[in-house]
Amino acid sequence: MSSMNRKKTVDVLDFTKEDPWRIFRIMAEFVESFETMADQGPLVPIFGSARIKPDHEYYKSAEKLAALLVKNGYGVISGGGPGIMEAASKGAFEAGGNSVGLNIRLPMEQHPNQYQTVELDFRYFFIRKVCFIKYAVASVVYPGGFGTLDEFSEVLTLIQTNKVNRIPLVLVGKKFWAPLIEWFKNTLLMDAAAISESDLDLFVMVDTPEEACDYICQCHRHGMSGTVKE
Repeated sequence: MSSMNRKKTVDVLDFTKEDPWRIFRIMAEFVESFETMADQGPLVPIFGSARIKPDHEYYKSAEKLAALLVKNGYGVISGGGPGIMEAASKGAFEAGGNSVGLNIRLPMEQHPNQYQTVELDFRYFFIRKVCFIKYAVASVVYPGGFGTLDEFSEVLTLIQTNKVNRIPLVLVGKKFWAPLIEWFKNTLLMDAAAISESDLDLFVMVDTPEEACDYICQCHRHGMSGTVKE
């Protein structure tokens, strides 16, 4: 074995020796976040791109939706950063409501916004996603990139597989989301038979913050809950 290969093997072994200690970091992050989140009341996560600027229509829409949710008795969870996250935090904060920010440590893009009544910092994406979903009574997804698609897919999969109780799942921005939903219908459903037709009823598409808030409120009036199953 060459010296270079031996060094690579040693590096791998050294890395795996750290894994037991990493488990303790993971446990600590779960405990801290669970203790904080359990006292926040009914919360609605609002997902979306970190790159959308304050003058964009989606930013203004998310800000207004957050304020409407607060007026209807909800708090808002955002990723704590800029873009749609900032808009959601700002709308809830300025409406006098609970604005929870779940910040993730990233080398770029993610800097905590100033509109948070409760702020948590995460090292691990998967723990952060658990906190988004575990304490959600609904979820709203604005246009975004890979991270937003990941969050939408996570919530949708957990609802589809009955790992969480059914919650309102709302996509805002029909023009943006329509091509993806058509692919769901034409490829996932019709061509591959990879989903059921009823799976397309697990979410709705709307265009305005008023429509999103009204849908969430109506769902809860009819008994749709958001508690995580054991």
